[in-house]
Amino acid sequence: MRLMSLTTLAVAGLLSCVSITFAGTTVTVHVRTYDVAGKTGAELIESMDGVGPKHGFTTRAIAETGYTVHWDLDVARADGVCRLRGAQGKIDLTYTFPNRTSPAGPALSRRWDRFMAGVRQHEHTHGRIAMRMMRATQTALAGLQQPGTWFCLGLHREAKRRIDAIYAEYEAKQNAFDVREHRPGGHVEHLVDALTGKN
Repeated sequence: MRLMSLTTLAVAGLLSCVSITFAGTTVTVHVRTYDVAGKTGAELIESMDGVGPKHGFTTRAIAETGYTVHWDLDVARADGVCRLRGAQGKIDLTYTFPNRTSPAGPALSRRWDRFMAGVRQHEHTHGRIAMRMMRATQTALAGLQQPGTWFCLGLHREAKRRIDAIYAEYEAKQNAFDVREHRPGGHVEHLVDALTGKN
């Protein structure tokens, strides 16, 4: 669930009522949970497989990071030159994690806590990659200018081209990270094995 939109504004000084703003980017973070139950690590994994966030058409994930991205551009034209005076990025990050609702003994509770620490680390890495994407986009847009007509359509197209290119580059990084983490013998397999007591 990663989406992007672009809005061009003729004025600067946008006000935002979201949680964090830094370096031209406004960030909102949501955390959602879904309930799982089981008396053993294997039963908890089975519960996650049944009710976790959908991953494709037939499978489910343990956890998920979704985000939407929106850019507001402040464009001005003077003396036949269109200039990007500012770019305000907005990213809405949503993390989805399992929430154990069944009682557990001390050993399973410890395994669950270690499991969840690893799951959160994985998902927060996705969040950090997304934030690096926002910073890279800010850099790519900085100082953008070109000759143009009154509506600066050429500059708008170039800004969108740069935004799209960086978005695609960082989506590839997100996917490559998942491939590494989910490979046989990788981090996710170790987390699952540790929860189920296989290692």
